Amino acid sequence: GLELSHCAGADPLGPAVPWRSGGPCKMKRVRTVFKPEQLERLEQEFLKQQYMVGTERVDLAATLHLTETQVKVWFQNRRIKWRKQSMEQKKAKLSQFGVIQPASADSTDVKEHEEDTVDVEL
Repeated sequence: GLELSHCAGADPLGPAVPWRSGGPCKMKRVRTVFKPEQLERLEQEFLKQQYMVGTERVDLAATLHLTETQVKVWFQNRRIKWRKQSMEQKKAKLSQFGVIQPASADSTDVKEHEEDTVDVEL
């Protein structure tokens, strides 16, 4: 869950770590560990829609015994992962056809190679 550890030494597992060095006693959020069943359901919902808002998010959170914030953050993180995977797949397809330009190419290099590029449906 979203358990918070306090600097006052209430943590039996050891001294709490300040959230930031800006203050003597800040709270640190403990990372949520999702159960496999929760992850499976979250993934199913993500396949249907990448954005979960309003009552749908509230209902899903209640069903999975999570907070609305946990569901919201999970969807945010999942969208980032999805975009990253999509970009990597596009790059892989483009590189198969020799379309990708070297990362170090400056604008003149790109213009020289524009005629050689091929439109590839992704």
